[in-house]
Amino acid sequence: MIKTTGLERRLHRISSGFVLFSLALNIILPASAQPRLPVVIVDMSEQTTLVEEVSLTGTVTSPRITQLSTEVSGFIESVSVDLGDRLSVSDEILRLNSDLKVLSLDAAKAATEQARQQLADAKRRLADAKRLVKSQNISASEYESLAAEVRIDSAELLRFSAEQQIKSAELERHVLKSPFDGVISRKHVEQGEWIQPGDPVVELVGLADLRIDFRAPQTVFTKLDKAAKIHIRLDSMPNRTFEAELDAIVPVTDPTTRTFLIRTKLLDRDVPLTPGMSASAILQLDTNKQGVVIHRDALTRYPDGRVTVWVIDENPTGDGETVSEQQVQTSYSFNGKIAIREGLAPGKRVVVQGNEGLRNGQKVIIKRSE
Repeated sequence: MIKTTGLERRLHRISSGFVLFSLALNIILPASAQPRLPVVIVDMSEQTTLVEEVSLTGTVTSPRITQLSTEVSGFIESVSVDLGDRLSVSDEILRLNSDLKVLSLDAAKAATEQARQQLADAKRRLADAKRLVKSQNISASEYESLAAEVRIDSAELLRFSAEQQIKSAELERHVLKSPFDGVISRKHVEQGEWIQPGDPVVELVGLADLRIDFRAPQTVFTKLDKAAKIHIRLDSMPNRTFEAELDAIVPVTDPTTRTFLIRTKLLDRDVPLTPGMSASAILQLDTNKQGVVIHRDALTRYPDGRVTVWVIDENPTGDGETVSEQQVQTSYSFNGKIAIREGLAPGKRVVVQGNEGLRNGQKVIIKRSE
């Protein structure tokens, strides 16, 4: 029989009590108090065609912006429009005083009518002479004189008719009308002023077939074609993105800014636009290159310039998932993705959420993205 001392018996009781306390503590503490593994969401790196994105800013423009003026001088009798007025084709804009032109047209009409009556009388007398010639009661020379008078009176009627048309056209030019549907963006005159031909009256901006113009850097000119994709945001509707088509590429470089003009049209023709609206766009250019891309949220950037991603380690033993940090070099950014130039192979699982505070070799729990 093994004898124990009092000291040994006390130590045994203390040890047994500690074990019982530990067991009781594990039972009492909730699971939430136990150390938890980080929960992460992952995405797969993949090989795909790389796209270069170029940010642009632009303005909604109209294909018709016209400074309207009168063709004749005169005193402005009335102005029928104001800033912001929307006009339809042939709507009256301005009217010049035309009292003298009305009188002049009336005189031309009277002269035309007199010439018409003279011609009718000459034709009547020529018809009478034609019957008398057959009975030899009038000489041939008299008949020819009457025929010449008819020709002269016909020419006179044509001249007076032309003068009447000129006076009528001059009178019509005393009223300025809208040449197309549009809105008045500027107004330069008021009632009571005297204007000369060519003096600006109003600026009319067309509202049909509006387009959005962008200035693009000359570095993308050789990469650009009409099949390029462009996504547009309007400052008036910042929460929406619109697809557009390239309507024209104007190959004239601005020597001061080294840019050229890209003209676009929205595919959705029902979007409310007005000239002068500002817009931004992302122009996507196919690089014809293949590369590894990952979701942009997978990147961790450090103040010293390092860029890294957290990669799920391949663990053939199945003893949990662990992570390791890999430094990468990036290139193009497009569609929420980042192209990796160096440091990552395709087919790797990378952490896109929950990558804050991870440590190399740390076990994690992978959660499926919703």
